[in-house]
Amino acid sequence: MSALHINDFNHMRFVCSAPTPRAFPAPAGPEIAFAGRSNAGKSSALNAICGRTGLARTSKTPGRTQAINFFVGEALCFADLPGYGYARVPPKTKAAWQALIEHYLGQREPLAGVVLIMDARRPLTDFDRQLLEWGGAYGLAFHLVLTKADKLPRSQQIEALRGVERRVDGASAQLFSASKRFGIDEARETIAALAYPPDVDDL
Repeated sequence: MSALHINDFNHMRFVCSAPTPRAFPAPAGPEIAFAGRSNAGKSSALNAICGRTGLARTSKTPGRTQAINFFVGEALCFADLPGYGYARVPPKTKAAWQALIEHYLGQREPLAGVVLIMDARRPLTDFDRQLLEWGGAYGLAFHLVLTKADKLPRSQQIEALRGVERRVDGASAQLFSASKRFGIDEARETIAALAYPPDVDDL
């Protein structure tokens, strides 16, 4: 794996939950953000990529993550952003989450890229597009992960992936299933490339 070993994912540990920018931990290496609509399977995807069952808390209740949760390894850091969309929380709370996410995307110095988690059955919602616009304004690289792909027939999986690829320029995309354990190696490879881009001289 380019610049990273599987242990760099397996040895991730939770360090803090930051409800405000002041609570962000000090930079500890390249950082990858995980973002996505509430209940799209973001925590499950993060756990699968790290090979851990309880690293990120999963819940059937949308909006469970109410702060940015930071995870640190020896060569890589992850930031699990609050889910956006149909979370049953007051508008004031949603506005605070939005401000927190936008501040993070625009100001977080070690941020190397964003993994955007989308349910393969409902990709590219208005909220997804808004996040892509925010990130694009800051020049961030995106990798789109279509989760729960196992719930679709193979032909519909390919159709969903190709549809996303056609509508989003400059971002990579893949199919993924945490429950069926597919797409994990591809996600790790892409995350490694985002965190440690290959030297142009080496190409």
